[in-house]
Amino acid sequence: MIKKFDLNIEKILENWTISLAIREIIANALDEHVLTEKKKKEIDIFQVSKNKWCVRDYGRGLNIEHFTQKENDEKLSHQNLIGQFGIGLKDALATFWRKNIDIKIKSKYLIIDRLEMSKKEGFDNIHTLHVLVKENDDKNFEGTEFILDGVKEQEIIDAKNLFLNFLNLRILESNKYGEIIKKEEEESSSIFLNGIKVAEEPDFLFSYNITSLDKKIKKAINRERTNVGRVAYSDRIKSILTNSSNEEILELLGNELQNIERGTACYEISNWIDVQEHIIKYLSPKGFRFITAREAMRQDVVNEIQISRKIIIIPEKLKYKIADEIDIEGNRIGTFETFIEESNENFQFKFIDPSKLNKEELLIFNRTNEIISLIGDRPNNVKEIKISETMQKDVRNFMPLYGIWQSENNRIIIKKSELRNLKSYAGTLLHEISHAKSDARDETREFENQLTDIIGILVNKLL
Repeated sequence: MIKKFDLNIEKILENWTISLAIREIIANALDEHVLTEKKKKEIDIFQVSKNKWCVRDYGRGLNIEHFTQKENDEKLSHQNLIGQFGIGLKDALATFWRKNIDIKIKSKYLIIDRLEMSKKEGFDNIHTLHVLVKENDDKNFEGTEFILDGVKEQEIIDAKNLFLNFLNLRILESNKYGEIIKKEEEESSSIFLNGIKVAEEPDFLFSYNITSLDKKIKKAINRERTNVGRVAYSDRIKSILTNSSNEEILELLGNELQNIERGTACYEISNWIDVQEHIIKYLSPKGFRFITAREAMRQDVVNEIQISRKIIIIPEKLKYKIADEIDIEGNRIGTFETFIEESNENFQFKFIDPSKLNKEELLIFNRTNEIISLIGDRPNNVKEIKISETMQKDVRNFMPLYGIWQSENNRIIIKKSELRNLKSYAGTLLHEISHAKSDARDETREFENQLTDIIGILVNKLL
């Protein structure tokens, strides 16, 4: 016996295309595949005859109750489902009716042969869409079958292109929030929610499939499930990226850092500072060094860094922001300065025995104590004063230092070239004595005060 069932649809979505309606049928089929774990039997989409197509799943089967529900509790509680029976399916049927697509639905519970607009029971002046339903005698029928007559092949293609399942896209990484997908060049990025496309982004570097939907996304998903606003999914995409550990992804994003000041960086980099910091903190222990465009002008430094490291250019502002940060392994982030410090830590001095100096150099070196006596006694913490052919480099400009105070070894080391005359040697020696007495770095108040005292003592003796 055929029964008429009211879908309670009076106003039909006029902007829905046939492809969007087919999308809902495919979405429900894919959801059934997930819910029933039919891992060996995928859904089928095939052409029956010209302009006649079948969408078939092998799930539990559609029943009439699915047309009475706005939301399905089982589907709502499952993270990886695309949608829920109810509005989407009914809107699809309404679109087929408006577009003159003949539809037949079959499951073990029912057979729907056609749709019609009829008077609503008890309200003669209101017409709503109804389905004509009868029981299926074949109780062994598996899943649900939709036969669509009047559909062009391109409309099927357009519908399938809204699903990640049917697109030959490379998933670069998956984590608890979703997937990062390689974008085809010259094309817009696609944003998927549990595998169904809901938006396009022209200035994103990657496409994304969000598999963990938060309240903001669920609230923003409109009835059409198209053109979902960026504000709805931005937080989730940031979470996907800041939980990424894929070096290929992070290096591609890292290369975009140099485009920030040019105004051409991808959206993920130009707008999300937490993504910028995550990239730097993760890539730093992987052998990357982050320097500014101004620092990159020092080609000698760049050449030396590139022997063992990869360089990423970053804006000055970002450098200052990460200056005191540590990477994911708890070490200082690799910058211009840290590279020089690392070089200095591994530096090997080439010390020279005074007996190997030439006559003029030895005469100057032998006046060491005389020079120090000009300002008083030799500081107790200065145990040695040594001469080296080589010298560590200044962390500020990568130029070789003239001298250095090593508090850990209680020694002053002076570059051999400073013995070229008494003036240069005495100046460097007293400079390092100031460091030894103050135990402070250059450009600190303590060092400046000590140097001022030494100058005062010298001037007092001279005058």
